Amino acid sequence: MYAVFASGGKQHRVQVDTLIDVEKLDAPVGEEVTLSEILAIGDGNGNVQVGTPYLENAAVVGEVVQQAKDKKIVVFKSKRRKGYKRKLGHRQQFTRLRITEIRDGDNPSEEGNENGS
Repeated sequence: MYAVFASGGKQHRVQVDTLIDVEKLDAPVGEEVTLSEILAIGDGNGNVQVGTPYLENAAVVGEVVQQAKDKKIVVFKSKRRKGYKRKLGHRQQFTRLRITEIRDGDNPSEEGNENGS
């Protein structure tokens, strides 16, 4: 089973017991985090549930393994013939998660009918 979720403006495809780096989350190391913006869930046999835009009652649960900074990127600006040069470095903070559970919504088609009436 796999899930596609949105976090930090990016979409990630995960399976249970995988490590993934996401944008920094405010959670200490060892804490369990529940991500509820699930875009799609598939069972690996071709059956896929797709949300509009998100699936109801679906979640990805993960444990925070590490809070760290990524590699430094160099930002260099210059203007030709003017002697203007500026060099900056930036290290983006990220959170490393170990996915422990994927919860799918119970009968999403029935929930859609209840919301429509």
